[in-house]
Amino acid sequence: MSVNATITDNPLLQGAGLPDFVNIKPEHVVPAFNQLLAELEQELTKLEADVQPSWSGLVEPLEKITERLNWSWGVVNHLMGVKNSPQLREAFETVQPQVVQFSNKLSQSQPIYNAFKALGASKAWDSFDSAQRRIVAAAIRDAELSGVGLQGEARDRFNAIQMELAELSTKFSNNVLDATKAFSLTLTKKEEVDGLPPSLLSLAAQAARDAGAENATPEDGPWRITLDFPSYYPFMQYSARRDLREVLYKAYISRAAAGELDNNPIIERILTLRQELAELLGYKTYAEVSLASKMAPHVEAVEKLLEELRGASYDAAVKELEELKAFAASKGVAEANDLKHWDIAYWAERQREEKFAFTAEELRPYFPLPQVLNGLFGLVKRLFGVTVTPADGQAPVWHEDVRYFQIADETGNAIAYFYLDPYSRPAEKRGGAWMDVCINRGKVAENGVSKTRLPVAYLVCNQTPPVDGKPSLMTFAEVETLFHEFGHGLHHMLTKVDYTSAAGINNVEWDAVELPSQFMENWCYDRSTLFGMARHYETGEPLPEHYYQKLLAAKNYMSGSATLRQVHFSLLDIELHHRYRPGGDETPKQVRDRIATTTTVIPPLPEDAFLCAFAHIFAGGYAAGYYSYKWAEVLSADAFAAFEEVGLEDEQAVKATGKRYRDTVLALGGSKHPMEVFKSFRGREPSTEALLRHNGLIAA
Repeated sequence: MSVNATITDNPLLQGAGLPDFVNIKPEHVVPAFNQLLAELEQELTKLEADVQPSWSGLVEPLEKITERLNWSWGVVNHLMGVKNSPQLREAFETVQPQVVQFSNKLSQSQPIYNAFKALGASKAWDSFDSAQRRIVAAAIRDAELSGVGLQGEARDRFNAIQMELAELSTKFSNNVLDATKAFSLTLTKKEEVDGLPPSLLSLAAQAARDAGAENATPEDGPWRITLDFPSYYPFMQYSARRDLREVLYKAYISRAAAGELDNNPIIERILTLRQELAELLGYKTYAEVSLASKMAPHVEAVEKLLEELRGASYDAAVKELEELKAFAASKGVAEANDLKHWDIAYWAERQREEKFAFTAEELRPYFPLPQVLNGLFGLVKRLFGVTVTPADGQAPVWHEDVRYFQIADETGNAIAYFYLDPYSRPAEKRGGAWMDVCINRGKVAENGVSKTRLPVAYLVCNQTPPVDGKPSLMTFAEVETLFHEFGHGLHHMLTKVDYTSAAGINNVEWDAVELPSQFMENWCYDRSTLFGMARHYETGEPLPEHYYQKLLAAKNYMSGSATLRQVHFSLLDIELHHRYRPGGDETPKQVRDRIATTTTVIPPLPEDAFLCAFAHIFAGGYAAGYYSYKWAEVLSADAFAAFEEVGLEDEQAVKATGKRYRDTVLALGGSKHPMEVFKSFRGREPSTEALLRHNGLIAA
């Protein structure tokens, strides 16, 4: 089709069903959104004029507007992640500001907000089920957090703060990026690269060539080491040159802390504006704003959890450091009694190699993707009674390697579908792994007949493609990642909620949404699950028992230090957004040093400017929410413990527990508060005991 053909031929305006990936082109984006946003503006204006405070006069027409926008924008966002190109990027940047403007207009609509308030106070409220009530309550809350209740000067100030915060967070992350790029260490002598693995030597030679040393080779150098994590971290783990590790470490911890890339004033400004924003919205602190839409009820609950984890991990971290010193001493090195920050990663890696004696590469032959998928699908059939079968050819795909699958219930009826895009394609696909929504479950009317629209998910990973006739061979970490993303997928696909706004992951609080994904990771260490899929791709022999024992042992290596590190970040984040006041007695750096006295085993160096690169909370969505990682991990560990308690070998008990988990955690989606959902599965509130046990921080 030529793009000049009628606009109705534009596949991005389809608005429902499976996207026509074969025919969508970057040149469709701008005309599609020009037309779509114009139509949605009209629909919104009409709705604002006629809005009725009832389910059919407010929630349903509003959902139609957001669904049309989400369908088209979702497809474009998905393609940005999996089929990126200069043309698509340009089209995306052209329409993004208009999409954001329309979304703001929607969230600050006074008539719609007033109608939701009226609906919440109406007689109809008594007849609503919990999903409907949660949808209405969330709509009111989100509008209020978007500043809908503010008038005149207050609203103008609120919008100005939002705009400035967006600019500051972009500046913050650009400064970190530029400061990371600004430093490099060029090594020219063989003895300067002592200990470095071949993969890092190749990377460092490539970096040197990019910087102008066109004859650089992995064997003879020169080698350029940068502060980019894939270069920095392996250098800290493997370089035998303590003096060079110190140089690199000090450069890394002082990024974006001086000169024109200094993030210190930006941090002060962000914290000042967030506090002002909180007060405009009627909250005491920004931490309270953040928690208003999360599962944790208040700051005290978050701090109580973090203190519990801190208490359990601190002594373990001290002990781990002592063991590391003893290990270094056994190797006869002078620095053993006085290990510095730049020695930890190096000696931890030497000790890991000696203790567990296996590398990630050695296990790959036992985890070919087709076998891992069989193991994963076998597990979900065992736990939840659902059957996954290939449905390739039933949906258009964006790349020939993409697979399509159906999920059926016990009676053989289809209840959901998903795409799987497993392999890395660095030229057009972003790194990492994720689950995203293609189609939400919901009730739809077709020719006057109401039917259920089945959910469809995108599952995206980035593993090695099949090479030279071999299947895709996965590291154990990649197996865990696939299980993790599939857990998110199950949350989306096995929902039983028919209101789209609360189906699957919709309307699930940020600090609870990782429960189903982290839950699935636990099964990778379950004996029957692991041995059910781990077979050598050539010989078919099962994974040797000694590898299984090493995987179990390595799982908790240095886990006290790892837990304490997350607690340090989480407490610091809460303190800065709850008690710290700009212009008061302490600077943000002094707050960090104070928190560090009880959350680090080796205190930060005086020049440590970690906050200047803490992009999660200053340029990402984690402000006063970094604790969410640990909060959800407590839930997922405790959920898995329900299976351990009945006995992982007891098939009937595992099935019964799996059914209860499916009917609560997976089925209820955002229709109930996550604490209610958790209690309906577990029969009580969550406890940290299982997480601490799984991490080896308390005795089993």
